Amino acid sequence: MHQDKLTEVYTVTRLNRHARMLLEGEMGAVTLSGEISNLATPGSGHWYFSLKDNQSQLRCAMFRGNNRSVSFKPKNGDQVLIFGKVTLYEPRGDYQLVAQTMAPAGEGLLKQQFEALKRSLGDEGLFDSIRKRPLPEHPARIGIISSPTGAALHDILTVLARRAPHLQVIVYPSQVQGEPAAMQLVSALATANRRAETDVLILARGGGSLEDLWCFNDERLVRAIAASHLPVVSAVGHEVDITLSDLVADLRAPTPSAAAELISRDGSAQQQQYLQWQQRLQLAQRRYLQQHRRRLELLGARLDRQHPRQQLQQQAQRLDQLQARLQRAQRLRLEQAQQRLSNARLRLQHQHPAQRLQSRQTLLSGLQLRLNSQLKARLDRCAHRLALAGSRLNAISPLATLARGYSITQHQDRVITDAGQLQPGDTLRTRLARGEVISQVLESHEP
Repeated sequence: MHQDKLTEVYTVTRLNRHARMLLEGEMGAVTLSGEISNLATPGSGHWYFSLKDNQSQLRCAMFRGNNRSVSFKPKNGDQVLIFGKVTLYEPRGDYQLVAQTMAPAGEGLLKQQFEALKRSLGDEGLFDSIRKRPLPEHPARIGIISSPTGAALHDILTVLARRAPHLQVIVYPSQVQGEPAAMQLVSALATANRRAETDVLILARGGGSLEDLWCFNDERLVRAIAASHLPVVSAVGHEVDITLSDLVADLRAPTPSAAAELISRDGSAQQQQYLQWQQRLQLAQRRYLQQHRRRLELLGARLDRQHPRQQLQQQAQRLDQLQARLQRAQRLRLEQAQQRLSNARLRLQHQHPAQRLQSRQTLLSGLQLRLNSQLKARLDRCAHRLALAGSRLNAISPLATLARGYSITQHQDRVITDAGQLQPGDTLRTRLARGEVISQVLESHEP
């Protein structure tokens, strides 16, 4: 059989077809990265080019039905990422790649990595809506993880200052672009959860390219957001920018400003709601009075037809009493509603930052006075103790002894305390309270 195969004669067409089938069956579809060269775009709409690297090149074709979906216009020298099928062009026996998709090399690789990680984390259930938590309705303190110099932080603070100036804001600074950004974001998120000093967190950054936002697709950050004890709002990029952080967060805001809008409650809207409640209450009271007035009128008419004058007068008197009671009840309910509205306004005023600032300034002034008073008292006590110590030191000082008429006699730097220590002719140095005396021993007598 081996001999038969050696002697079998192929036509060129048959050989090319057999080679094409072997290539397509063995290699199938592949993804290649390389540089475009020899690009040709004839009127048919098809693209013909070579894909090369430092050592080799490969003929490629991309037909009109596929190249219509390419989002950029390729040119010679472009680094691209191509997905296609390895085949052989039978009429010329050219080995080639028929491209199905084309993307810039950097962006294409990132998109592939993005989709692969998205599928992997999605299979784990990290993006499921069932694990997402609702945001607090009335947060008192908001944490923002962002660049302290970025426009995103400025936009959020501007919205909060306008809509909810009473809200406290804590910024956890971090880079939001570049290689170290992902770990800094993870560290900031861990710090916020460890301190537990906020009710909700905003993860914010302005718009940018896929490369600019890539740190928000980092698996470590995605898992840190999923494990966060605090609700997380992702406000990364613009509305068209989607990152894995957006998918795992408890809420995704289209922009940083929109995140601030979603979290804060407009103070003017609350006041408007109070006014609407007041108007509804007044309208309900008027309807209530009108209904009872019509009912009383009907009852009065029935009394006129069915009862004598005396009973009618009694009923008329009762009607007046009921009407008076109704008016009193109306006034009472209106006063109570107005009182509740006033109390709400007072509570709103007490929460104003200016009131709280004035209270803190008063407290600070009192503490400063107490500090100054205690500091002065302590200094006085220290000065008194210093004076006492000086008096005691002076009392035991040798100089004080000399001042009382005593002296110190030395011979060759040795203090003389016994006449037996001296010999006639020795030179003595005697120290007095003021000055010294040099003398010579003539005689010495021991006791």
